[in-house]
Amino acid sequence: MTNPFRRPLLPGVDHVSLAAAQAEGIADFTGLPASLRILAEDALRHGELDAAAAIAARSATATVRFCPARILMQDSSGVPVLADLAALRDAAADPASVEPAIPVDLVVDHSVEVDRHGTPDAAEANLAIEFRRNAERYRFLRWAEGAFRQLRVVPPGVGICHQVNLETLAQGVVLRDGLAFPDTMLGTDSHSTMVNALGVFGWGVGGIEALAAMLGRAVTLRVPRVLGLRLSGRLGAVVTATDLALTLTETLRRHGVVGKIVEFDGPGLDALSLADRATIANMAPEYGATMGFFPVDDETLRYLRLTGRPAAQVALVEAYAKAQGLWRADDTRQFDETLGFDLGSVEACMAGPSRPTERRRLSEVPASLPAPRTPPEGAGLRDGDVVLAAITSCTNTANPAAMLRAGLLARAARRRGLVAKPWVKASLSPGSRVVTDYLAEAGLLDDLATLGFALAGHGCMSCMGNSGPLDPAIEQEIRAGELNVAAVLSGNRNFEGRVHPLCRLAYLASPPLVVAYALAGTLRLDLTREPLGHDAKGRPVMLSELWPDDATLAEAERGLRPALYQARAADTFTGPPAWQRLAAPVGARFPWDPASTFLRPPPFATGPVAAPQLLAEVTGARILALLGDDVTTDHISPVSRIPPESEAAAFLLAQGTPAGDLQSYSARRVNHAVMARGSFANIRLRNRLVPGREGGFTRSLPGGETTTIHAAASGYAAAGVPMVIVAGRNYGAGSARDWAAKGTRILGVRAVIAESFERIHRANLVAMGVLPLAFPPGVNQETLGLTGDEVVDLSGLPGALHPGGTVRARFRDDARCLEVALLCRIETAEEAEDLRRGGILPRIAA
Repeated sequence: MTNPFRRPLLPGVDHVSLAAAQAEGIADFTGLPASLRILAEDALRHGELDAAAAIAARSATATVRFCPARILMQDSSGVPVLADLAALRDAAADPASVEPAIPVDLVVDHSVEVDRHGTPDAAEANLAIEFRRNAERYRFLRWAEGAFRQLRVVPPGVGICHQVNLETLAQGVVLRDGLAFPDTMLGTDSHSTMVNALGVFGWGVGGIEALAAMLGRAVTLRVPRVLGLRLSGRLGAVVTATDLALTLTETLRRHGVVGKIVEFDGPGLDALSLADRATIANMAPEYGATMGFFPVDDETLRYLRLTGRPAAQVALVEAYAKAQGLWRADDTRQFDETLGFDLGSVEACMAGPSRPTERRRLSEVPASLPAPRTPPEGAGLRDGDVVLAAITSCTNTANPAAMLRAGLLARAARRRGLVAKPWVKASLSPGSRVVTDYLAEAGLLDDLATLGFALAGHGCMSCMGNSGPLDPAIEQEIRAGELNVAAVLSGNRNFEGRVHPLCRLAYLASPPLVVAYALAGTLRLDLTREPLGHDAKGRPVMLSELWPDDATLAEAERGLRPALYQARAADTFTGPPAWQRLAAPVGARFPWDPASTFLRPPPFATGPVAAPQLLAEVTGARILALLGDDVTTDHISPVSRIPPESEAAAFLLAQGTPAGDLQSYSARRVNHAVMARGSFANIRLRNRLVPGREGGFTRSLPGGETTTIHAAASGYAAAGVPMVIVAGRNYGAGSARDWAAKGTRILGVRAVIAESFERIHRANLVAMGVLPLAFPPGVNQETLGLTGDEVVDLSGLPGALHPGGTVRARFRDDARCLEVALLCRIETAEEAEDLRRGGILPRIAA
């Protein structure tokens, strides 16, 4: 059936016109934010006129459906999604019926580690180690490439998914069968918002949500609230996009934008390059927004040309944006709320020691460290020393100005005879090969390598915790002295235990500041007034002496040209010879190996774990963990290397895995037996049931013996005792990690009771059939005086499973019984049905 609002756009190209729908009286889209105009177009194109009208009316209660044009995944989260897809094929009479309905791109970027560093062959060596460790997982991906028609895999060694998406994969506007429509997407990584800088509508979701969307299920959501952030002024001469992003992260998190879209507006946009905008958009999960959206303007087109997009595609983006009212239009959008921000107010800064929101001016960094202790006699290290310095992450390596500044600062430092301190493990891991190309052409790759920042690979690496080992002597000294040492990285997250288990402190910084702190070797210095080193003649060297000025940077930027991007884009899907040589199975069904310790058939679609667990009231539940504020998905489901003393390691060793080949939780994500033992196993987790002890431990009640969370959960499950988790604010912050919800479900947890939830993890819990419950305002575990020893009853189920529903909770022990009404954090009727059916996967498999 022809859409009644389909109109010509360009010769041979049509579009579904918002203007035509408005002229027909469907809705008045005048003044609607650009982000919501895209959502309204999606509704119109799919014939949902009432939804389009609700979006235009900004209805706070309306539920609308969104059908993304494509899915983006990285391997850490994407391999489990493909395994779930393979499991659905196993359950289907016709396996070919289980096929993605929309295009899916998976970028292999989360598996490479910094095993080798500081040598000319480091990148090549790390890639070879990556293939050896992950051969079984990569053969599975090669099978999936052949088994699913709509799947493309970007092989290892190419770059980071969000940077590859920004530079190569994103189209801005999609053209299919003569119809143009917005390039929209969902990504299985929270920082998928980076592409919002191009005016692409999309955000991060859990793998289960992505799987449902790729199989054709629309995403249901309430009409989002939109905050307009009106920018003015321009950044100062020594201020980077990283400084701006960290400042906005602090500002917006304090303001409160969880679940909202932040749309950027105002004349200050003229002073921000597309790459600067991408740095800001990338950090949306850290400031809590669903998206950090930038409308299309001339800078968008300039970037598309720079990165080698065809002229016809650039023309299509411009024509479509202008026809649909998506073109930037300062001060004409009607936002739900507005906030002004002066770019000139931003100062050079870092964020740490454990949260992206902990912004510190450089002069404030020393005071943010724990109180210094007197080092043991003869000690080489002290509290506050930097042992890891990593130029890493798409957040900043996709920004040529930031990377060139780092190289230019390295050149200036090299000329003064400076090198990284010997206790610093320095590394360079850009998010695309283009970065390496333009740094090499400018001679800056050599300058960085001379200072210790030799190329280590192209992938996430230190940003997601694949920092590799430190020097054994350094590790021994840290452990012996229980030192508070630090990592400084140009990444987007610095949660406890994420970057390296021995780095209790981690600070986010711009690439040039990463170089500076590697030279200083410590965070105890105030680099605004103290030297970061001394040259060969003993003269102090100040950071301000090394910092490249704007003219020097502009000269270096002249080397950026479309041919660099086009050359790399041409072989995006080719891969290194090791990838091409991989022998993969063929066929519609994957041949699971029962002896594998990496790939086991997932249990979430069928079987006991898939059974609904909220069809009756919950009585006599035990609190498995009593947690505080800001518990992240890294705490719930770590991605780090599996510690040899952990329960997961004991399981693998019993299966015959060599002690030196335990690898990471991330690599073992399709082995649910390992991941169950890794759930809530972060070495920095603090469970108030075991005060004074860090790690994945709890007390098993009523006896009270201390044991691992997995062992306690297994005991409760065997005895038929239900379980809940109780937590504070911002539960589930961090990565879009569906295993944080899968692990919660596989342990047998029925509900998580918290003061507030981060958006993605709340949705992931629902997708796994676990009920998120919120304390009412002013009530929390402290006001109730909970100790974790209480027995918990949840009454009102399953009738309360609907948006706005309440569950009556009783917390009781021998001395008292407390009652409180908890809010079901269910957003839509679709989510309620998912909970009744045991989650999305059982519902799909039924």
